[in-house]
Amino acid sequence: MLRIALPSNDRFLNSTTSFLEKCGLIVDRESGRSYTAQINGIPDSVALFQRAIDITQKVSEGSVDLGIVGLDGYMEARLDDSDTFILMDDLGYSRCELILAVPDSWIDVTSVFDLADLSVTMREEGQELRVATKYPRLTQKFLYSKDLNYFSLIGAAGAMEAAPMMGYADMISDIVQTGVTIRENRLKPISEGTILRSQAVLIGNKKTLREDPNRLESTRILLEMVESSRAANRFYRLNANIQGQSENDIAAAVTKRPETAGIQGPTIAPLHSKSTPKAKWYDVTIIVKKDDLMTAVDHLRAVGGSEIIATPVAYVFQNESISYQRLLNATQETK
Repeated sequence: MLRIALPSNDRFLNSTTSFLEKCGLIVDRESGRSYTAQINGIPDSVALFQRAIDITQKVSEGSVDLGIVGLDGYMEARLDDSDTFILMDDLGYSRCELILAVPDSWIDVTSVFDLADLSVTMREEGQELRVATKYPRLTQKFLYSKDLNYFSLIGAAGAMEAAPMMGYADMISDIVQTGVTIRENRLKPISEGTILRSQAVLIGNKKTLREDPNRLESTRILLEMVESSRAANRFYRLNANIQGQSENDIAAAVTKRPETAGIQGPTIAPLHSKSTPKAKWYDVTIIVKKDDLMTAVDHLRAVGGSEIIATPVAYVFQNESISYQRLLNATQETK
């Protein structure tokens, strides 16, 4: 059975279940207190609700096979020798940034380079720059990469923004989405101080997936549904009735503009008109990009199109799933 870890904290969970539902995968949970659920559309699978900060570890140890987690949490918790890897690196939601922020009273500190100079000055005065964070690994690696070598990391479980005001840290490294909270707490981000841009990702354990063909097949279905649904978000299907002499004439008129050429070309079929039975009418179907919708509609009108219907595309399946091929390649690797 394929075991999929989903975040249990409300905001991330709601975003995740909404995302899966848009992909045609309904999370069927008996109640808000249930720790498991079924995901309709993925055979032989079970969803397990875990704290977001624990999901990477659960996937790494093999107690679950897949997990949806923030890239920030994954990069912080992943072990270098782990069987864990990223199957889909951007699910399109839960976007945020891990940044450095300093008190807005530090008027001379506007960049990470100023911060490096400050840390040297503080060390010469017998002090150490204290950085409060929930992301010690990522923060330390980033600071070292910026030649900032004199600092100490202060672990904290509560709100990072209060650390400088409470006096147990000089600055913070924390996740922000809009930046409103840090500004309200008299902090400011600094130039070149973005440690990581994060979003929801799908991770997996290559060892547990490799060992069970049924898990691989269930994972393939999940990847296909998500990948094809996300690809479809970019398109609309247009149907139009157009009068003309032949299918070739209609095709030539429709494809004069690249926006109405479709993915491979238009589909054109004879239409039996009730109002003008002797006239030659054709039903034209094309797939257009969302950004080109009105341009395409105007062109179809210009070549005689009427009764133009636009419908969202639910799925676009390619000849093979890129994500599934990535999975197969990863599971065939030897440690």
